[in-house]
Amino acid sequence: MHPRQVIRCLAVLFAVLVFVPALHAADLYSAQVPVTSQSDVERAGALKTALAQVVVGLTGGDNAVLARPEVSKAIADAVKYVQQYSYASDVVTDNGQPKVQLSLIAQFDRNAVDKLLADLGLAHGGSGQAQAVQAAADIKPQTYRVWISGLNSALDYVNAVSALSRNSLVRSVLAEQARGDGVEMQIEVTGPLQRLLDSLPGSGLRVINAKPPLEGVDALLGIQP
Repeated sequence: MHPRQVIRCLAVLFAVLVFVPALHAADLYSAQVPVTSQSDVERAGALKTALAQVVVGLTGGDNAVLARPEVSKAIADAVKYVQQYSYASDVVTDNGQPKVQLSLIAQFDRNAVDKLLADLGLAHGGSGQAQAVQAAADIKPQTYRVWISGLNSALDYVNAVSALSRNSLVRSVLAEQARGDGVEMQIEVTGPLQRLLDSLPGSGLRVINAKPPLEGVDALLGIQP
């Protein structure tokens, strides 16, 4: 594709960025679950799945906890613990073809979930490991600018934004400018940028330079081969 065509495609994508989620779940009390529709029935099931993920994450990562009858009963009432929910659309590749994947993002009430775990004898605040994980999750979000190069098509751009948006450390993604085969992104991240860069392998993005000598740019990224 000619560079001018790429820039035109990117400009159109900036205008319709609503198709790519700007905000994703980024703490231990939220979860993202794929869905096929926004129906009441599917939403109810997705909220249960999301709460199950949160409970497992807060209690050490062992799915065996879900087999306990009292835990299963609590998860069945997931709607009682929901603070808010929203839907997001990601562009994914299926058999070489791009398609839109809908998902539900649920944020649960921290105090209500903590009380639930305490009542079930699953309070997570006692272990040093859990405290460390929670302390990391509570770090104040920070804003960085990254330059992503190697975007030779509109699909490359969408995949790059989706890769960042799906990362649990990323709270928001904003495209600021496009030039040649690259785009500058402003991203809000929970914690230090290096932690995000360390999490990128396998995401579709790679780190070209974690400390580029470029004013206003905190890292150079590229499309993963």
